[in-house]
Amino acid sequence: MLEELKAEVLEANRALEMSGLVRLTWGNVSGIDRDRGLVVIKPSGVAYRDLTIRNLVVLDVEGRLVQGDANPSTDTKTHLALYRAFKEIGGVTHTHSVHAAAFAQACREIPCWARRTRTTSTAPYRLRGR
Repeated sequence: MLEELKAEVLEANRALEMSGLVRLTWGNVSGIDRDRGLVVIKPSGVAYRDLTIRNLVVLDVEGRLVQGDANPSTDTKTHLALYRAFKEIGGVTHTHSVHAAAFAQACREIPCWARRTRTTSTAPYRLRGR
């Protein structure tokens, strides 16, 4: 199960770049194995083209390193908080797409366009570190 989750997280992270939803190394996807309480997430600062199953990071839901040599994404705390708060979710995507950033800067929700998704709220726009 964990290897399957790693493969899914790897594919989803690569899809972010191919879809133009991220710039540089900013943004990431994680997935959770609820039965084992383990989260797989992109390592911090690793280019999408350099991602492999071997360099993905595995943590428990409290953020303790289980597997991997790299530092987990700088967004790990947010991913873990979402997994703890919403037991029904199986993955988290953090993107820096041009359109999502525009909605966030305008303080607008992103409307739902698919039947299986809900309207997405945006966090207030802030400069990093503020």
